[in-house]
Amino acid sequence: MPDTPIRFLIVDDTVQNIMALEALLRRDGLIIDSARSAAEALELMLVNEYALAFLDVQMPGTDGYELAELMRGTERTRSVPIIFVTAAEMDEARRFRGYEAGAVDYIFKPIDPMILKSKAEVFFRIGRQARDLERQRDEMQAIARLRDRAMARLRAHADNSPLALVECDSELVIRAWSAGAERAFGFTPDQVLGRHASAMGWLDAEACARLSGWFDCDDQTPPRFSTAIEARHADGRRVSCELYGSVLCDEGEAYSLSLQILDITERRQAEEVRSLLIGELNHRIKNTLANVQSIARQSLRQSDSLAAFETSFTGRLQALARAHSILSDATWSSAPLDQLIDDQIRAGTLDPDRLHRSGPPVELAPDMMLRLALTLHELGTNAAKYGALSTPQGRVDLNWTYHSGCLTLTWRETGGPPVTAPDRAGFGTTLIGAAGSGDANAAQADWRPEGVVWTIRMADGVTPLNRETPPEVTPAQPLPAPAQGIEGCHVLLVEDEPLVAMDLRFELEDAGARQVTIARSIPEARALMAGHSFDLALLDGNLGGQPVGEVADALARQSVPFCFVSGYGREHLPSGHDDAPLIEKPFRPDILRDVLAQMLARSARPKVEV
Repeated sequence: MPDTPIRFLIVDDTVQNIMALEALLRRDGLIIDSARSAAEALELMLVNEYALAFLDVQMPGTDGYELAELMRGTERTRSVPIIFVTAAEMDEARRFRGYEAGAVDYIFKPIDPMILKSKAEVFFRIGRQARDLERQRDEMQAIARLRDRAMARLRAHADNSPLALVECDSELVIRAWSAGAERAFGFTPDQVLGRHASAMGWLDAEACARLSGWFDCDDQTPPRFSTAIEARHADGRRVSCELYGSVLCDEGEAYSLSLQILDITERRQAEEVRSLLIGELNHRIKNTLANVQSIARQSLRQSDSLAAFETSFTGRLQALARAHSILSDATWSSAPLDQLIDDQIRAGTLDPDRLHRSGPPVELAPDMMLRLALTLHELGTNAAKYGALSTPQGRVDLNWTYHSGCLTLTWRETGGPPVTAPDRAGFGTTLIGAAGSGDANAAQADWRPEGVVWTIRMADGVTPLNRETPPEVTPAQPLPAPAQGIEGCHVLLVEDEPLVAMDLRFELEDAGARQVTIARSIPEARALMAGHSFDLALLDGNLGGQPVGEVADALARQSVPFCFVSGYGREHLPSGHDDAPLIEKPFRPDILRDVLAQMLARSARPKVEV
């Protein structure tokens, strides 16, 4: 340390000699210790560091020569300079023995103060320089430790970073290659260090030319660059990269290029998939709208009245919507045929007690699933109106076989009224035929007197499953007859889609609602609930992307019966309200009315005291 004093040691058995030397040597920054024997001197030298030792030659017991030899034999004291102090005449033998023992000089008594001070000054300065060098050494060691720690941290960050860190010289020879670079590109440091960036095929000529151009900068502060490139992995595959470069300069001359490289292969693939999915979504939406348009037009053309049109169109639209729900659960991949039949049973189109099905487990592609959903709806609806399901003793056998990639489905009705072939093929018959493979013989009807038999062949979009038996389905229990309607009720309708809100309002008013108040946002719903009293509420699944859990919680606290009217499944609706009914969009007016009436009936039941 800068304020650490320099120490001298005086060894003499005479107190007066010690006092005299101390008086002559005393100065700022110097501590003088004294010892009256060799043993005492050695103890002091084990504790302190001395820049100079004055040893009296003539001492009882161990003399100065012997003490010097002991000091030279010990590692700690070997480097302490020794000046012998003597009053005896010095002959050559004595002088030789002193230097042999390690002395650097002699001082003869009586002592000349000038000589003593000049010689002591030399060793004082040497001691101070040694102290400064030790301090500098300690500081450099501390700096080195800090540098090593900083380098270790940088190395750890570089190795753990998702970025590949690479450094090249001005000739694009790789000088540094991080563990992140090894993970990203598969090349080890031994394979790339000291080699050109293109030597192992890591970068192509175009990318290397682009990087070399970054060195041609005349600015005082070299700019930072970025680009997108494709690099080669050690296994040969291409890696899409975002590359950021910093040019390092010394005295205005660029000498190094530091590269930070991000592997964006997965992101680019995800962007391509997203673009593909958006295109596919647009395609499916337009196809769905075209199908709805066709169903609406054809149903209108062949309906005798608006009521008949509403019934047929709504039923067909519901069948299409339920098939969409099944495909959504399957992420628009294939879905089992059994699941489609189960859905028709839950919707009430098919009677499970009078439907007998058999066939191997198969799954259908999305397009085939949608067409067959409309087909089963038409078959079930026609059977309930005119065929086997219109009489108590009628039944339907639905059988299918799968062979060589072709599914053959047979719908056989028995026990119904006598059957005759229709004079013309209606839209329902056209829909049934559309379920086949597209050729003229894909769907055929055999109008037998005891019941119609439809045979439908599907050569595409069918895949066999390994499951041996179809899952059992529990048909949805029909709602009991409502105890009352919604006449005179004030209904809160929370819906942000104007056309849907208008349609629901008309249905509610037709069902007898006294007033329907519409909220198109969550703040608007909160404000209406704070200033009005409602008998019922209908909630969309979300409003403008915002979940309606806050509104559902508030309605529950106010004991207002409510249901969800949404295109979402139950898993996407606010939690904690599993007892609230769910009416799926598009809705059937009769189901909407029954659900609302049942909600009112449940809320009107007297509470049982426990």
